[in-house]
Amino acid sequence: MQPKTRNTLAALIALLIFLLPACGDDTVFTPKPRSYPKVNYPEKRAYLLFDKDYCHFTFEYPAYAKIERDTSFFDKLPPDPCWFNLYFEQLNARLYCSYLPVGSYKSFEELRDDAFEMADWHIRKASYIDEQVIHNPQGVEGISFEFEGPTATPFQFYLTDTTRTHFFRAGLYFESEVNTDSLAPVYNFLKTDIKRLIESFRWEGE
Repeated sequence: MQPKTRNTLAALIALLIFLLPACGDDTVFTPKPRSYPKVNYPEKRAYLLFDKDYCHFTFEYPAYAKIERDTSFFDKLPPDPCWFNLYFEQLNARLYCSYLPVGSYKSFEELRDDAFEMADWHIRKASYIDEQVIHNPQGVEGISFEFEGPTATPFQFYLTDTTRTHFFRAGLYFESEVNTDSLAPVYNFLKTDIKRLIESFRWEGE
């Protein structure tokens, strides 16, 4: 056998040895479905009454939430003592709440415009925004903004009274990377309690 023929035969044998195992392997690899960390939802057993002496209103909030008094605003004191957060520790979320008496800092029109400007800022990343007028049984009025898409907040709202004397604003934020699919069930869980807050909201003296 000539050297050239021997080299060719050796190359063919090596190729067959390489290909034979692959021919009998029928395994098909498929990507695993996307999964998200399991969320341990708190039990909705009771609601508490928010009636702090540093605020001019009351409302009901879930017992699993914690009240965090906000003592600083850009390294200064907040414009009003009634600035606080509702901290949903198990769900890694906060509802940031602020209050201002109309006229002491800005007019009602300016405060309302600020709320709309904040909503407009989030529209840049939102795929959809649902704007709803608020009228609760206690005569509280306002507007809510619900966002869909990869925004930093899925829900914001402001509340006022019929005489435009008070102005309360709140926004829900998650303390984690925004992922619309994974946060949707958590947001839906929180939304029912935020709606109860709005429906039970009452201004002091009314």
